[in-house]
Amino acid sequence: MKLNPIDFLVIIAYLLFVLFVGIILRKQAGRSKNDYLLGGKSIPFWMLGISNASGMFDISGTAWMVSIMFVYGVKSIWLPWLWPVFNQIFMMVYMSGWLRKSNVSTGAEWMLTRFGNQRQARLAHHIIIVFALISCLSFMTYAFVGLGKFIEIFIPWRVLSPYVPFNIAPENVSDFYGIVFTVFTVFYSLLGGMKSIVWADFIHYIIMVIISVSIAVIAMLALQNAAKLPVPKGWTDLFFGLNLNVDWSGKIREVNQKIIDDKFSPFGFFFALMTVKGILASLAGPMPSYDMQKILSTKSPKDAALMSMIVNIVLLPTRYLLIIGVTVLGLLFFDRINITGPNGMDFERILPAILNNYIPPGLLGLVLVGLMGAFMSSFAGTFNAAQAYLVNDVYLKSVNPKAKNKEISRVTYLIGLAVVSISIVTGLLVKDVNSTLLWIVSALYGGYLASNVLKFYWWRFNSNGFFAGMLAGIICAMCCPYHFPDTLPLYYFPLILLISTVGAIAGSLLTPATDMETLKAFYQNINPWGFWKTVEIEVRKDNPAFKPNPNFRLDMFNVMIGIIAQTALTSIPVFLVLLMPTQTALAITVMIICAVILYKTWYRTL
Repeated sequence: MKLNPIDFLVIIAYLLFVLFVGIILRKQAGRSKNDYLLGGKSIPFWMLGISNASGMFDISGTAWMVSIMFVYGVKSIWLPWLWPVFNQIFMMVYMSGWLRKSNVSTGAEWMLTRFGNQRQARLAHHIIIVFALISCLSFMTYAFVGLGKFIEIFIPWRVLSPYVPFNIAPENVSDFYGIVFTVFTVFYSLLGGMKSIVWADFIHYIIMVIISVSIAVIAMLALQNAAKLPVPKGWTDLFFGLNLNVDWSGKIREVNQKIIDDKFSPFGFFFALMTVKGILASLAGPMPSYDMQKILSTKSPKDAALMSMIVNIVLLPTRYLLIIGVTVLGLLFFDRINITGPNGMDFERILPAILNNYIPPGLLGLVLVGLMGAFMSSFAGTFNAAQAYLVNDVYLKSVNPKAKNKEISRVTYLIGLAVVSISIVTGLLVKDVNSTLLWIVSALYGGYLASNVLKFYWWRFNSNGFFAGMLAGIICAMCCPYHFPDTLPLYYFPLILLISTVGAIAGSLLTPATDMETLKAFYQNINPWGFWKTVEIEVRKDNPAFKPNPNFRLDMFNVMIGIIAQTALTSIPVFLVLLMPTQTALAITVMIICAVILYKTWYRTL
């Protein structure tokens, strides 16, 4: 792939723009802690939603989604439920509103509203800080390493070396790229805080829309001129039975081996486990990272709900236009691209291979900017979250509670520089991020669910139970890979869930309940549905007019309709690019019906 001068100009223009944004917004960010960490809670919900979606548009995940679309076809739309992708529907319907009502600055501070500020109650606050910081640093390190390796694929050192007054060893080129682009990212996010991150994400999203639509159009034109898409029977079917029944025999034999290696069969059983885990993860609320910070940055609980709605609308169609476009080109020109890796055929190389060979001159610089921006967006949002926890929940809670704005600004900058330095050093030392840092994160996440579900829905759950459940789940999740080395983590998820739930319930029942005044204040403010009858009785003694939340059934109905709408919204661009008009029209019809229902049963009740 040959870079033209115009491509370099596009990249330089984007980098200069994000620096300009940070400088312009520096004064606003310096007004107060909330102005820096939460944008003063004045950013429009639609911009926060686009920013949140931009941060989720990571290229590593997109490369994986291209590979599964290539292998499993339209049925692969269901596989991101592993994350789960439908957690944004739970957020939209009720969870974002609950979180925003607390009016706090971080997920850890939210724990103090739930369990109180007494010494014993701070266990939950402390463990969620540790969890958040390890998660944030892990993802920042992953983004640093991933960004460097990605840039190296598209801009080999031999292209730049004639213009640079120093030489770099081949094994250090990706580190150099990682440091350069990380410095640009940190500069604008450190100076301008949340507002600069949101504006940079907004521009990045516009670029990704242009790229995704362009690639989708290129794929549709190529498919129109092709005799037939070379895929097995059932590849274009959305629905499935007990098994996927996708057989690549006689076409690409390596694909059948990948299906065996993925261990998704029997798919009906796999899908059931995936759905149960996804529902529990959604009931637990967002992870303490940039998603949570964007929710807390909204103007009101209503705006928080609308922000989560916007994430679904802007992320899925754009991302799947890119995914299906690259997949179609990969299928049509498979014999002309090289996706062989050290361990044989690597289907995650389809994305860079297609972009390398089939993007016309003029779009290349924009593509690189869009893909770089995806890493930078994710890094900046996570960086801001790490700063928020260290400044708000460590420095201002334990070190200097009476700090003034100027001192908070200075400490925020110093903490930011320390955080990014640690992530860079870790990235330089740890090359195999997937098997080390992400293993730690997946272990942490395995222990996250039980405690974080119970904190919303059961009044007797206390800080000790939260700590015990998290600890039991984390230890179990870290031990399971050794005891079940050849098993997908999803299959031993029920064991992790059981042990962490027992730990959470036992830890709560064996220790005193949370102070009733704390529970009453929390219940009246957030008003969650669930097992809160004991607290409701106490609240009604002081406030007979208080009405408990009656919306459990309505919220679950709206969640179900929302998931159907989300699935239809995802499938529309897929069927459109595959030139399947009947299926496209049917998906659009389902989407419109769901939208009308949600307007009446959800939006009008906000």
